[in-house]
Amino acid sequence: MPVTEEPDAGPSAPLRDQVYEALQARISDGRMRPGDRIFEQEIAVEFGVSRVPVREAIRMLQSGGLVEVRERRRGVFVRSLDRRQLEELFDVREALEVLAARLAAERSDAEDIERLGELSREARRALEASDVEAMSEANTAFHEKLMALSGNELLVSMLEPLHGRLAWLFRVNLEPERVCAEHEELHAAIVAGDVALAAEVAQRHVRSSRAMVLSGIVY
Repeated sequence: MPVTEEPDAGPSAPLRDQVYEALQARISDGRMRPGDRIFEQEIAVEFGVSRVPVREAIRMLQSGGLVEVRERRRGVFVRSLDRRQLEELFDVREALEVLAARLAAERSDAEDIERLGELSREARRALEASDVEAMSEANTAFHEKLMALSGNELLVSMLEPLHGRLAWLFRVNLEPERVCAEHEELHAAIVAGDVALAAEVAQRHVRSSRAMVLSGIVY
């Protein structure tokens, strides 16, 4: 598993956080796939650090459910999600995103809502340009902004441990046109301050994404 880029966290962040951010990003965007093995020494050499911060970063990834330790094979591997785990993740995502959409429609001001619209338009432009990576980034940012628009700090904090796994789900996009259209519809409902419609669109969006992911993944 070659490591080719610098950690994503700032240079002033603790070394373990820099390593963690870099590995989390690779797992989220698919550069490190389920079943890939993580070698401590290789990561340490690539980042120019000792194995201690690498080991600490791996523990953080393990706590977030992104990697697992396999005793029989004596190693750390990117975690594979089975169907039950994916179903559970979508259950949580639906509950939180529907609530976030309702709160966003109730509370958000024009400036915040406009940023959500900008992200929706970025995704649309990326789709038209067939730029899969840019679209994935815009879609992930759209969902993160939606949560922020809820104005509910507890809701946002509940999502933090799931961030890596959710970011991975946002990138499993087999129906880009549908995803773009639903984001645009959700933004329009929030602009209108229509709480019921925002919740309805958010629920439909998560459920259609659930069907897309579950039908497109081979277990």
